[in-house]
Parts: sequence; structure tokens; C-alpha cells
Amino acid sequence: MIDLEKRLKKELQQNVQAKIVSSTAWTIPLHTIEVEYKPVKRIKMDVLMKMMLITCQKAELTSGKQISELLLVEQLFMEDLINIMKRTRLIEIKNQIFTLTEKGCNQLEEGIFEEELDARSQNLLYSPSHSSFLQGEIKPALDGEETLNLYRYASEEKVRLKWEDAVLVDALQTSGMETVDGDLQTVVSEIVSNSELYVDDVPCFEFILHNKSEDLLYARVWNTFLDQWDETLENELNERERVVWREKYLGLDK
Repeated sequence: MIDLEKRLKKELQQNVQAKIVSSTAWTIPLHTIEVEYKPVKRIKMDVLMKMMLITCQKAELTSGKQISELLLVEQLFMEDLINIMKRTRLIEIKNQIFTLTEKGCNQLEEGIFEEELDARSQNLLYSPSHSSFLQGEIKPALDGEETLNLYRYASEEKVRLKWEDAVLVDALQTSGMETVDGDLQTVVSEIVSNSELYVDDVPCFEFILHNKSEDLLYARVWNTFLDQWDETLENELNERERVVWREKYLGLDK
């Protein structure tokens, strides 16, 4: 931690107009949330699939043999396609006749074939101090990290975390769970569940600086999880404490 703090101070002091009047370190909580979700594979519907659905939509057919004869496709191949269509609930058999489901009609109209995949799970990292999910990986603990206090504006009470499904889907999208490979797209169709696994303490370095030429006090905060200056935490400190800093630190130059 000492080496990192020295490096950050050196960087800040490159601005000759800025003087560090205070420095400290603290931690913010980072919650690891396990999200279980159902993905869907989406791909542009091929010509044969479209022809089969249209045929089932317009003709009263009772067997794969009839469909294969109409479309001039080998029966075994057509039976495989029929099984896929039944499994994905695009067609059903009513009164012994192949019929399109509502889902089948919608996908035929869109020209997109969707297939549900097995449920998957992904860990997401949520920061109450940012009111958002953050991207990155938990790093090994720094020397002396265990002695740091909690960020003064972080609640010490257990945080009750609840999200709308749309928020979790957005977080999964941002983390790369949705993919596009040519015409093939994998998207999140449903959130099954979410649960908190554990909470990590992320060290942050806080510096209060005074710009002499502008007579301005402001905060810089280095977030070790993001490995960059954290504008969200800086803005919070500036809004909450700038008046107090003027009373506390301006006398240092006198």
C-alpha cells in the first residue's frame, strides 16, 4: 500500500499549482452476487425452416412424410427438423395435424429462430457506494489493508440488495454474457434467481488537494478495484465536504 500511495502522490504533485493537504485510505464494500439466468440462442431462420413453417401454416398435414414429399426433402432429415420445431415449441399437433404455435407464428414473421439453452450462472460485483455493478476482478489483498476503516459514507448495516430483472439483464450484458457471432446471437431471456455470496473490502486512497491559482479544494480518489481515479466517489466527497475543507485546510498556507 505504501508504494502505491507514493506513486499516486507523485502523479498528483506533477501539477505544480496543486498541493496535497490531506491523504488517507479506507475501504468500500463490494458484493459478489450470483445470478442464475436462462440464455436464448437467436439465429436468422434458414430457408428450409421457413418453408416448413409456412407449409404447416397453410396445409393440413399429419406426418413428416407428407411434409418431406411436399418440400422434396429426405424424410429422415425432415423428421429431425420436426423434432427441433416441436422441442422449441414452434409447432404442435392438434387433432393429428401439424399446427404453428403463437411462438412459431411470431418467429416466422420475424424470420428469427430462437432456441432456449440450459440455465447458466454468473457472478456480478455490486458496489452500494456507486449504486451500480462494476466490471473487474477482485485483486489480492494489499499489505495493511486489514487495518483500514470503512468509507465514512458507506452504510455499516447489512445492505438489503434487490434489483429488477431488467437491471440484472443489463449487468449481464455489460459483463459480456450476451454475444454475437455473425448471424448467431446469444441473449439473456430470463432471470431465474440471484443471491449474495460474500462481501469484499476494496481499498481506496483519498487525497484532498488545494489548487492555489484557482483557490479550489477538491478530492481525488484512487479505486484499487477499478485501478483508476474514481469520479463517483470524488464527486460525493466534493459535494459533501468542500465547505468543511475550506474551514479546515485553508489555514495551512498562512
